[in-house]
Amino acid sequence: MGAISVEPKDDRRGDAAGVVSSQEAEALAPSERSSLRRRWVPRRPRIWFELLLIAVSYGTYSIIRNAAPERVEQAQDNARSVWNLQDDLGLAFERSVNHAVEGVTWLIVTMNYYYATLHFIVTIAVLVWLFRGHPGRYGATRLVLFATTAVALVGYYFYPLAPPRLMEGVDFIDTATVHHTWGSLSAEGTAMASVSNQYAAMPSMHIGWSVWCGITIAVLARPLWVKILGVLYPALTLVVIVATANHFWLDAVGGLVCLGFGYVVAWLWFGRLCYRLPREIDAGPGESPNAGPPSPAAYAAS
Repeated sequence: MGAISVEPKDDRRGDAAGVVSSQEAEALAPSERSSLRRRWVPRRPRIWFELLLIAVSYGTYSIIRNAAPERVEQAQDNARSVWNLQDDLGLAFERSVNHAVEGVTWLIVTMNYYYATLHFIVTIAVLVWLFRGHPGRYGATRLVLFATTAVALVGYYFYPLAPPRLMEGVDFIDTATVHHTWGSLSAEGTAMASVSNQYAAMPSMHIGWSVWCGITIAVLARPLWVKILGVLYPALTLVVIVATANHFWLDAVGGLVCLGFGYVVAWLWFGRLCYRLPREIDAGPGESPNAGPPSPAAYAAS
């Protein structure tokens, strides 16, 4: 993400950036309108619908993820396969990082809380920022995140994987349990264990979501220091998921593959990279500038 050149060509109007406004779409000839239907025209998002959509989507994601059978024996076998593959590649470094960081109490405790909180806080903050500052790009960029998360559920269901901290016979340290931080709520034998699938480690959505945040910030933010923070966030997240023994680095690769799928889905739906859509969008016929799409059903497709 060092030299990103995906700068939007026009930050103000859809027509200047090659996106047809609602009024122009109505004025097109029938053949042109038929062609236009193949691409979704961005609409101004509505806050109530977005909150409802995010709540329902995350609830559905949690239910499906936790409903996947744990299959502990298979999860342990898959974890050993991943560990052996990384060892054959000479890249089985997670245990060394885990033990080294565990010796620095303030650092590992900070990482435990980072793992437990920023995954949600930063992602929600970026969504809010997009909603308020980039309404024309919000729907497509949000679709990337949703498609990424949806395809991750396939991995959780068909490829149960024990995280390093739950592997048998490899001597990883469950840092959240040792230091009694919030992450320990998800450790085996606790109240949260009954409602959280501990063997859904592949792919890592900590990486999928953090890289989505990082790319979005690096491309769309104006100040250089904010762009730099966007680049650093997923890199720090990778260090954290390894040091806390919550993921193998190959889980991170899985998260990147899912994210790539999400960008392809949004590109196919909107006809261009989400960051190249116009920053602002025109109101449709009979709509005020702050109005949303005609109906939730129509907007859900975005």
